[in-house]
Parts: sequence; structure tokens; C-alpha cells
Amino acid sequence: MTSPSVLNLAPVVPVVVLEDAADAVPLARALVAGGLPAIEVTLRTAAALDAIEAIAAEVPDAVVGAGTVISARNVADTVAAGARFLVSPGWTDSLLDAMKAAEVPFLPGVSTTSEVVALLERGVTEMKFFPAEAAGGTAYLKALSAPLPQARFCPTGGITPASAPTYLALPNVDCVGGSWMVPGDALAAKDWARVERLAGEAAALRG
Repeated sequence: MTSPSVLNLAPVVPVVVLEDAADAVPLARALVAGGLPAIEVTLRTAAALDAIEAIAAEVPDAVVGAGTVISARNVADTVAAGARFLVSPGWTDSLLDAMKAAEVPFLPGVSTTSEVVALLERGVTEMKFFPAEAAGGTAYLKALSAPLPQARFCPTGGITPASAPTYLALPNVDCVGGSWMVPGDALAAKDWARVERLAGEAAALRG
């Protein structure tokens, strides 16, 4: 991952799935107001690129990134839309090359020790650990910290407000990713005040 790092912007990175790009700006403003400036908009919907572009243009205090990046085309499209960081669920050599060439921070996804070592071999020290809970959770990450202390992680996948502090207490975890501060019912109701409150609670989490 190139400098600057996105791992130290906040203890939690919201992982956002948007069906309607019109929700992007008010949602981003609520998250930023709650203290979560780094926002990962996943490429799981047709609205994602428009949402990234809108946040980049209209919410200057947000650091908008793209998640579920799985191809060089995804890299090019999201950076062109204004993404300031990239997150992938996994990685290949070609995807890693594309993310490095984009010259924005990126978090390639890993779930095994061999994948971590391979990234370190390529000069990458900051990674997404995914799917965190299914791949071994805090016990797995703690086990990695002794032999591979140079690897830094943002665990994502199944993390809750209850489990997040345990992750954040680990020496090799700088932040976690999660979606609990953007519940579906709040998004459907456009209850931005609730999102801001939940974001504030997430921003206050510490290990």
C-alpha cells in the first residue's frame, strides 16, 4: 500500500452498499459528522460508481474509497470516479499490479498466512483480513502478530460493535471494517441522524 495510509483515519471504516446514488451524499455527511471520514463504497450495485463520484465531489471531508475491487477495470473506473483508496476481497498478481499503478492507497484482501507472506514479498504491509470471523477472527490475527509483526490489518467480515474492540486491541490491527452503522432500515428511511449517532459510537471504539 502506498502512502498515505487509510488505516489510521478512524478505528472503523464503514462498508457501504448503496442501491440509490442519491443517498450517497447525505449518508457520507452523516458518517463524517459522526467521526468516520474513511468510507468504503462497495462495487456490488450499479449505483456504486455514481455514489463514489458524488461523495468525492460534494463531501470534501470524506475520504471515499472503493470496495469489492476485483479487476484492473474496477481500479481504473473507481479512481476516475474519485476513489481515494481501494479495497479488494482478495488479490492476484495482475490486480495487485493495477492497484499499485493507480498510486492511491489500497488494502488487498488476505485470509491465509501464505497470502500475507506473498504480499510482504511484494512490498505491501497493509492488508484487509477477510472474511475476518469466518477466517479465524482475533485468534488467527493474534497468531500472525509474532512471526509477521510488519503486517498491518483492517479486518472486515462479520465484525460487530461487540467484537470490534477485541480486534482493535490486537497489536497488528489498526482499524476494522463494518456495516453496522449503516443498517438497512435506517438507509431505507433515510434516517441520517441515526446513522450519525451510530457512526459516533463506532468512532469512539477503542481496544
